[in-house]
Amino acid sequence: MPEPATILVLGSGAGALYLRFFRNRYAEFKRAIDILLSLPALVVALPVIAVLVLLVKLTSRGPAFYLQERVGKGGRVFRMVKLRTMTADAESNSGPVWSTHNDPRETPFGSFLRRTHLDELPQIWNVLKGDMSLIGPRPERPFFVEKFTREIPGYAERLRVRPGITGWAQVNQRYDQDLGDVRRKVAFDREYIDLMGWAIDCRILLATARQMLGRRGGASGSSNPGV
Repeated sequence: MPEPATILVLGSGAGALYLRFFRNRYAEFKRAIDILLSLPALVVALPVIAVLVLLVKLTSRGPAFYLQERVGKGGRVFRMVKLRTMTADAESNSGPVWSTHNDPRETPFGSFLRRTHLDELPQIWNVLKGDMSLIGPRPERPFFVEKFTREIPGYAERLRVRPGITGWAQVNQRYDQDLGDVRRKVAFDREYIDLMGWAIDCRILLATARQMLGRRGGASGSSNPGV
């Protein structure tokens, strides 16, 4: 008869295999859900985006859309699209700079877009293309991915899944102010990857909706769904 310890090890191994199988199947199913939800969402969002584009152009000089390289699943670099919220020359002299809450580089209308998260609406297109998911760790720029991979253990694990428009870290924490905040967000991202499934995705969607409607709180505090 097998020893109890042997049974425990075998049971743990079988459980790990089951969880891995379930996550892989859910990831495939999640992609189908992303497409099914994003298609009507983009149709609804297009008139809103058109109005916002006009307002961005009327309130500041420069392009209405902002394209920026981000790192996605497996380390693949893609171009993420947002509505521009900062001055057109925000990083012309400084290079990559961490965005902060009430960033002085924001335009007045850009500040409104960031508070309401409406600047993220064009990323529905990235979801349809397969660059992103509706829910997942927020994608970061290559410069910061390299930096944080060196400085934060486990940071690269975020690249195991598609990045999202909103995520578990975003509904649990506000803007990053320092490396400690990034570490906490990474912990939330890794927790999300471990728990990825219907239950946590529904919680994130509900918390994000509350935040966009102006109700603070989310899962455990207000946040910014995306940098």
